[in-house]
Amino acid sequence: MTAEDWFIDWVSPARFDRYLRAAGHDRDRARRLYEWNARLSGAFLHDLSHLEIGLRNAYDRALQGAVVRGEAHWTEPRTATALFPVDVRHHRNGGTARDVNAIARRRIAEAVDRARTPDHAQPLPGKVVAELTFGFWTMLTSDRLERTVWRPYLHLAYESGTRRDGVRDALEDLRRFRNRVAHHECILDRPEPHLRRLLSQVRRIAPEAAADLRARSGVPALLERRP
Repeated sequence: MTAEDWFIDWVSPARFDRYLRAAGHDRDRARRLYEWNARLSGAFLHDLSHLEIGLRNAYDRALQGAVVRGEAHWTEPRTATALFPVDVRHHRNGGTARDVNAIARRRIAEAVDRARTPDHAQPLPGKVVAELTFGFWTMLTSDRLERTVWRPYLHLAYESGTRRDGVRDALEDLRRFRNRVAHHECILDRPEPHLRRLLSQVRRIAPEAAADLRARSGVPALLERRP
């Protein structure tokens, strides 16, 4: 497989240069690395999708304990406001005060709007949950939500003794990695820790799901076949 000039123009010289440097300026190997990176990204997206779906379902179940009388799901207005109350804080450098939970309430309201259909003016809870992003679920482990979200509800999604800050840091790293993969960026630099971190987060919620994912993941085989 030769990295011909048309291919370098197609992906851009700046983008190809990362692979060229990793290949010791061997154009043929750089092209093979580029294709390997694309296949590895696809395999990681498969595994990350399993994490995201399992995570959001586990969080959805845990947060159902927060539902207030008269509502059926935690994304409904009064429950969402109880979980993400108005919390106005001043910037440490004297900037404008802002409600740090406003973005969470807005993301929920936007998800509800997207989930509405002509047949469902009141959208199905499962559809609303599916409309919320991985970034939203990661945000639920932030420090400011320790009292209203993690301690009373979200910790129930995990085995006893799980530390919120450990979950927060791991999910934030995986969120950034997921964005790189989704935007077709280069992941040649030590991809192995991302797989270990991903499997660890699945295991924290459901060990049997982690064992199944490990058996089905295409990432390990690809890591062994790096050009």
